[in-house]
Amino acid sequence: MAAERTLHHFSLDPFSRQARLALGEKRLAFDEQVERYWERPDALNALNPTGLPPVLVDGVGRDQLIICETRSLLEYLEDRYPEVPLMPRDVAERAEARRLGDWFDRKFHNEVNAYLLYEKMEKRLLGLGAPDLAGIRRGREALRQHLGYLDQLLNEREWLAGRRISLGDIAAAGHLSVIDYIGEAPWDQFKNVRTWYMKIKSRPCFRPLLGDRLPGLPPAAHYHDLDF
Repeated sequence: MAAERTLHHFSLDPFSRQARLALGEKRLAFDEQVERYWERPDALNALNPTGLPPVLVDGVGRDQLIICETRSLLEYLEDRYPEVPLMPRDVAERAEARRLGDWFDRKFHNEVNAYLLYEKMEKRLLGLGAPDLAGIRRGREALRQHLGYLDQLLNEREWLAGRRISLGDIAAAGHLSVIDYIGEAPWDQFKNVRTWYMKIKSRPCFRPLLGDRLPGLPPAAHYHDLDF
């Protein structure tokens, strides 16, 4: 039986992963449409003018809504399905969850993904040749800086924004899980972040991500392990 919602996504896209994690955490069933967005498919372009995933088609008939772009999609889920909240009640923690979402989608993406994911994954998908070692080194250095910052936050917090899991953690998990897939996360150097990642990796919402595979780019050997 088909679900009442369909998520158009790419399995190793950090932004798509946030949508999958949020839907899973809220226990919302959905069908999946995997999109090779770099090929500019007409169907995806018709749904989202930017041509990028994730896109959620929610409902059927006259009640159907098309929700594009990560932040809009996550906030829509929070508004439409509040029974399992992913934003804290505390005003300060809500602001912190939003800040962390922006941090990962902008700063982390520009300083880490733009080098590590581009060199080790996107170049392969686009047929652009071998990775550039200087770019990889730059991404690795930025990643260590980001993980050091998160380690400090988690030294005093149970979750990234405060006392419970939030959209801040969903954003972090979406991005860091792809870095983990390509084997670039130095978990042993950041014990607080490693403990946090083990917790979120053990949640039911994360289970589908552990089965993701990209032909020609297998995951790191520890990727599917919950205790690594």
